[in-house]
Amino acid sequence: MSASRHIVAKTSASASFSGAAVAGGVLLLAAAIVLIQLGMDQSAKMLLSATAIAATLVYWRLPALSARSPDAEQIDPLTGLTNRRYFHDAGQGMIESVRRRHRGIALMLVDIDRFRAIAGSLGHETGDLLLRHVAKTIRDEAPSDAIVARFEGDCFGCLIPFDPRGRDRVERLAERLAIRLGQPVRLAEQELTPRAAIALTRIDDGTATIDRLVRQADLALIAAKARNDGKPLWFVPAMEEAMAERNAIITDLRAALAQGDIQPRFEAQVDLGTARLTGFEVSGHWEHPSLGTMTAERFMPVAEACGLSGEVSLSLMRQAMAAARDWDPSITLSIPLAASQFQDAWLAQKIIKTLTECGFPAHRLEIEITENALFANLALAQSIVISLKNQGIALALDAFGRGYSSLAHLRALPFDRVRIDPNFIRNMASDPDCCAIVTAIVHLGDSLHLPVAAKGVRDLDIEMRLRDIGCSHGQGALYGPPLDLAQVRQMLAEKRLLAGTTASAPTSPRLAG
Repeated sequence: MSASRHIVAKTSASASFSGAAVAGGVLLLAAAIVLIQLGMDQSAKMLLSATAIAATLVYWRLPALSARSPDAEQIDPLTGLTNRRYFHDAGQGMIESVRRRHRGIALMLVDIDRFRAIAGSLGHETGDLLLRHVAKTIRDEAPSDAIVARFEGDCFGCLIPFDPRGRDRVERLAERLAIRLGQPVRLAEQELTPRAAIALTRIDDGTATIDRLVRQADLALIAAKARNDGKPLWFVPAMEEAMAERNAIITDLRAALAQGDIQPRFEAQVDLGTARLTGFEVSGHWEHPSLGTMTAERFMPVAEACGLSGEVSLSLMRQAMAAARDWDPSITLSIPLAASQFQDAWLAQKIIKTLTECGFPAHRLEIEITENALFANLALAQSIVISLKNQGIALALDAFGRGYSSLAHLRALPFDRVRIDPNFIRNMASDPDCCAIVTAIVHLGDSLHLPVAAKGVRDLDIEMRLRDIGCSHGQGALYGPPLDLAQVRQMLAEKRLLAGTTASAPTSPRLAG
């Protein structure tokens, strides 16, 4: 049954149920009056009790079925779901109904990950098929008393009444959807693994309005997208403050780029066998006028969400390359790129152009790519990577082990190195499972002839463990904090690692700080 037919059927069922309930109530009352007139008081009392119970059941069930039937202009023609206008009006009516019955109400928003990139690269027909697939999946999983709508684009809403004592019903629904929408699906001869960002909010204190629920769910959806792990996320009040910060970042980001306020920081990368400095990972640093010091972890998710991550990355790349031209030729630069950048068909050309303009050797550049960048369009990612590799640029799979790692991902692209998720490294000493995972990843790298590097090395004990299991490189607090341009240049001068100087022998694994 299509979604639109489901709505019509549901409305028809509501009308039938309402008519039957009224007719049944009239008949029961008439029968009770007859019994009283015949002197059968006890039987009349029993019948009146049954009538009261039936009326109570109708009171609880009827509001969920009595939503006004949507007009033709309130049906989304692509998916057959209702549209946002109907959702708003019918949703407010549902809120008022459940409030009278002391029930709770939850709103779930579902947004398809990187939908525009998928539709842009595979065609709008494939995009439409994906929207229909998501709409059907939500409608199939949603309870019969829920209101499901397509808000706009690739965003869907689902309003769900629930018993306040059984709120886990909503959470289980969201988790099922996350799993189903994360499964590969074949559409228009293309196999996709779309994934979705899912946000939830609930109000069970009788003060809900549809506008308040939508605003809260929107905030949670932004956070879910930034977290990018595919897991449902509930709204919390702290997200209001995060939104204020996000708005300030969005407002000032473009001007900061133009003025050169976002500057590179350099985190040392070390050969664990020799303690020799081999390169730096480049990240961003921004002294915001009102928010203070911000690292890339704080502002880059916002930059990615508003389409500026590519400009930020290229700006940092350009500054780092210009500074590193007279460093020792053995020192490399590793540049992490956002997943959304790998949906830009011109990415390779932009990087190669930056290399040429800066006069920086391609073999000293390493691009870091996360597994998330592979999901939306593996074919495009492969094309970009091959173009970069043809220029002599190295490729590292970053944050390996986070979420969706597999041997297939390592074989999909010609990686030169694997970097283990720092969360595993930090917990190696206290968590035997983390230690076992790191060991397994290193052995996997050995079998594939891929060097494995560790991020998040904090102390000598972890460094020793990594060295013992065969991990080739490390970076983290043990080797000093991220350095600005002046600091890294001073360190390189002291180590005689500027061009034209003779490198000194390493004396300690700790390079700075």
